[in-house]
Amino acid sequence: MLDKNQIAKRIAKEVKNGQYINLGIGIPTLVANYIPNDLEVVLQSENGLLGIGPFPKEDDIDPDLINAGKQTITMTKGSALFSSAESFAMIRGGHVHLTILGAMEVSENGDIANWKIPGKMVKGMGGAMDLVASAENIIVAMQHCSKDGKSKLLKTCSLPITGIKCVKKVVTDLAVLKILPEGGFKLLERAPGISVEEIRSKTEGRLVVEGEVPEMDIQ
Repeated sequence: MLDKNQIAKRIAKEVKNGQYINLGIGIPTLVANYIPNDLEVVLQSENGLLGIGPFPKEDDIDPDLINAGKQTITMTKGSALFSSAESFAMIRGGHVHLTILGAMEVSENGDIANWKIPGKMVKGMGGAMDLVASAENIIVAMQHCSKDGKSKLLKTCSLPITGIKCVKKVVTDLAVLKILPEGGFKLLERAPGISVEEIRSKTEGRLVVEGEVPEMDIQ
């Protein structure tokens, strides 16, 4: 199975030149470390920053520079700081091309649940509801199963929904999957050493497998 950095490295291969990208809390923030140097992209944080760079080294930490997850970050040349109101105007105005989010559950229809577990303390929705309603493309980074071994790729989400029919692709520690327009998880790639049968056994939602499924390139 992939670790969190390998999931982030694989998602970085989905990034295209010229995109404005929002990275959610958790695994998605690690994607900033793996975006190829030859791509010109702008990372946006809903707390008011355009131009996030890789995570800082020990000597470069500035406690005043943080992302939406309160992690210290670096700024690229030409970065801009502004209010969260302006930041959400960018998001709601449809100016973010790609949003990469974590999730607790994703359904086979592309619904996402990532902000609340009833009866438990979680950080809350943040900007997720605005992002899933406005971004052109949404990729989810997540573990395939919960800590107790239950699938998180479901027929129907059991937790409160963040957005409906919005997720386009899911990258887990086991696989890369595309959400089909008619519903279902199409298996595109599998993690090195992971079989199609294992992925099938750990996916509650409808899994579509066509032909030979290649292993992920995470180099």
